[in-house]
This record gives sequence, structure tokens and C-alpha cells, in this order.
Amino acid sequence: MPDLEDLKLLEDTVREAGTIARKYYGGDYKQWSKEGGSPVTEADLAVNKYLLDHLTAARPDYGWLSEENPDDPARLSRREVFVIDPIDGTVAFLKNRPHFTICAAIVVEGRPCCGVVYNPISEELYSARLGAGAYRNGVAIHVGARAQLQECAMLGDRTQLTSAPFPPMHVQNRNSVAYRVVLVADGSADASVSLTAKRDWDLAAADIILTEAGGCLTDIKGAALIYNRPVTRQSSLVAANPELHTEILSLLRQ
Repeated sequence: MPDLEDLKLLEDTVREAGTIARKYYGGDYKQWSKEGGSPVTEADLAVNKYLLDHLTAARPDYGWLSEENPDDPARLSRREVFVIDPIDGTVAFLKNRPHFTICAAIVVEGRPCCGVVYNPISEELYSARLGAGAYRNGVAIHVGARAQLQECAMLGDRTQLTSAPFPPMHVQNRNSVAYRVVLVADGSADASVSLTAKRDWDLAAADIILTEAGGCLTDIKGAALIYNRPVTRQSSLVAANPELHTEILSLLRQ
């Protein structure tokens, strides 16, 4: 079973990083566009620096992969790798919407062994380690029991999900992909689907939380996601309890 101390390190460090995010939230800060057009702010970089400094000091032998650092190929030769998104949902952060998260996972041999997703505005801290269940603020969570996709609570892009081969659903969006997945993990939503590519840092931490909460997270072909590869891109996302997951995959194959 993964080291409990690793999970505690992630929880404590991410909580402290959340205090940094809250200082910027709703205030004045610099923002600009990265290559490719996605937004970034001073807050993203400040949170990232805190995580980088504290996590790598505590575990100097672990590799590092973060949205806000140049990719270091040395991570590919490390057994344990931190996979970090300092602010997942920067658009929500910019619009003063409390739907962004700080994400941190430790990946071993392509799969997360522990992970934390923290919403510093609602102060919801989701965490899990392999074989030990999933928790929100220390209370065990589990996916919902809904067995039919029709009229379910679905998180994702409304345009994608109303044009796909799905029955009528109640579709809402959250800019943070990780937040969508952990809301499925605690039963607040029934499923989340994305037909467009995501990155390792969007999903690694949320993946183990959903899995430990009894859910399934795969691509649209039903394959488990493998992290810390040379290309850090995941083609798509289907997150749900086992019954809905099977139904979604079946519809997408049509």
C-alpha cells in the first residue's frame, strides 16, 4: 500500500498552497496568454512555485511534471513522479467563480498511487491513496448509485454532450476538469465526459480519487489512462459509476 506519509505531504502542501490562491482570488494580478492561447496568471505561478519548492525539498528523488514548468525528461527515469496542476480551471479563477482546484498526484509506473484535489474557495479537500478509499475533508465518499443515463447530472461541455448520442441529461460545466471528476466521486454528479484531449495534470489526482470511490475513469474506448509518458496528453475522458460508465461507452461506440 502506498506510503501514508506521501499522501499527508500532498494534503498539507496543497492546503498551504490554497492560502496563496485565496490571496489572489478576486483581486488585482497580472494575467497573460501562454503559447497556444490558454490563460495564465500570477496566481498560477505563485502556487506552482510553492508546490515545487516544498514537494521537491521533501522528496528530492521524485520526478516533476507540472503545467507551469518546462517538461523535464528526467521524470521518465524516476519511479515516483509528482504530477501537478497549480490551478486547474484558470478561466473560473479569472471570472471569480469558485470552481477551480489545486491538483497534486504521485504517479508510479504510469498510474497514480495517491492524489489530492483541493478547492480553496469552498475548502473541499478530496484525497485518496491506492487501496485505502477516497475522502472529502476526512469523510469517506462513494460514487452515486444511479443506473440510467437519461436525466442524470452530467458535468462537461454542453455543446459536446447535446450533439453526442446521449439521451436528455442535466448538463452543467465546471472549468476545472479535476473538480468535475471528484464531484462524480462524491455523488454530487453522476458522470463527466469530455470528447476532447486533456493533460496528465488535469486528471492524475482526480483519477485515483474517483477509482477509490468506486467509480471508473477511462478514455472513450474504455482504456485506463496511463500517466508520465513522453507525451502527456490523454485523448478523452469518461468518468462515472460502473453502470453509467458502461452505458456511456456503449453509446459512444454507436
